[in-house]
Amino acid sequence: MTARGRGAGGSSPDAPSEDEERAVEQALALVAHLPHDAHRPPDPVPERAGGTTPGAPPSSTTPFSPSTSPTVAPGRRVHAHRTRAMPWDRARDLASRAGRASPVAALRLPLDRALGHVLAEPLGALTDLPSFDTSAMDGWAVAGPGPWTCEEGEGILAGRRAHDPLPDGGAVRIATGARVPADATAVIRSEHAHADEAKGLLYAQREVVPGQDIRPRGQECRSGEQLLPVGTLVTPAVLGLAAAAGYDALAAVARPVVEVFVLGDELLTSGLPHDGLIRDALGPMLGPWLRAMGAEVSGPRRLGDDAEALRHALTTSRADLIITTGGTAAGPVDHVHPVLAEVGAELLVDGVAVRPGHPMLLAELPSDGPYLVGLPGNPLAAVSGLLTLAEPLLGGIAGRPSQEPYQALVHADVHGHPLDTRLVPVVHRAGPAGGRDHVAPLHYNGPAMLRGVAAADGLAVVPPGGVRSGTEVEILDLPWAPATPWTEGCFT
Repeated sequence: MTARGRGAGGSSPDAPSEDEERAVEQALALVAHLPHDAHRPPDPVPERAGGTTPGAPPSSTTPFSPSTSPTVAPGRRVHAHRTRAMPWDRARDLASRAGRASPVAALRLPLDRALGHVLAEPLGALTDLPSFDTSAMDGWAVAGPGPWTCEEGEGILAGRRAHDPLPDGGAVRIATGARVPADATAVIRSEHAHADEAKGLLYAQREVVPGQDIRPRGQECRSGEQLLPVGTLVTPAVLGLAAAAGYDALAAVARPVVEVFVLGDELLTSGLPHDGLIRDALGPMLGPWLRAMGAEVSGPRRLGDDAEALRHALTTSRADLIITTGGTAAGPVDHVHPVLAEVGAELLVDGVAVRPGHPMLLAELPSDGPYLVGLPGNPLAAVSGLLTLAEPLLGGIAGRPSQEPYQALVHADVHGHPLDTRLVPVVHRAGPAGGRDHVAPLHYNGPAMLRGVAAADGLAVVPPGGVRSGTEVEILDLPWAPATPWTEGCFT
């Protein structure tokens, strides 16, 4: 979704172009001999109740006061974005801390509804596993040394009552999962035993070791033992373990509720672009993407370029997080900043030093209202905002542990921005025989393009200045990225 000033960085005909802005920024950095963020005030530490942080400068809690930009030439100023922009890694960390500062809403869910949630309580075993000595194989339960006298009948089946104690020198057929009778010393697999029916004797064809093929009671865990900690993502395997340990329901963290407000009068919901109108690419994309991040998301609300509609939507929302698309720059119909100021929101992040997506923002509405992540309108820039601010924020609210960053070898030089982090779609590739796996950057990675990220399974975090082929870069996995061999996986 590319629109008038939506995430494009400029909003008026006489505003400097991106190339001009970049040149100004480089010149200022060279003159100052300092990083471009050296004189920024400390990041505000978010408090869900909207309080101020002890020791924080007044400017950190008055985010809508006009910022001053250094004058570089008559009629030219560095964009306010540059004076406010927060380093990419600090913005992600702040978003995560903001989410973790939210009160945890826990609920008890039956197992068939708990998938994808996060445990709100440790998972402790309600019984020993296994709860009795169990046969690990189909075969014969025997007591003492052989040969053994065979007991007649169908033997011991799984799910049946306890068998009488086995006398010394006795043998009885047993099925996998069945309760081993008292005094049995081993289980002999069917293929390792020979039954002489004429004599009624059982012979072992291999050495019999005491305890073989018996799963002893409590082998996996004892009653009361912690199996999984708080914050564990409930996967299918976790559901199976919980059921085996005796659970019918799990204490889980409620999924964050998210509303998506699509801004822009120029957007079509169907058909081909025409007469200056374009298709909305973000409305269809954001809901599934946010659900993959563990959120409950309703259908997008289309508000157009209506400041009053936006104000009403913000002040009546009952969501944990509001996502807006476009309107984060300073054009004539970019209403996000003015409306946030009007309703008294606290702006926690106002611009991030990342390309694409630098006009993204994070705010908290007053009176314990929801958080708001303002995404630029260009599609890939919006993806950048989603991964930079929304993902860590939602992970914090949902109690999910942060994904450990990892790095991968990159094949091909990747150009960088002179001052900002750059996010570039990449795809994982298997290395040649004996070589390392690596990532390859994809084309069509401009801020208005989705073609590259549609084929990607991750975004490379390219530092200012770029990286050379053969070096390592940090990777942000996309929710549908393959789990191996590069990561431990991500369940959605």
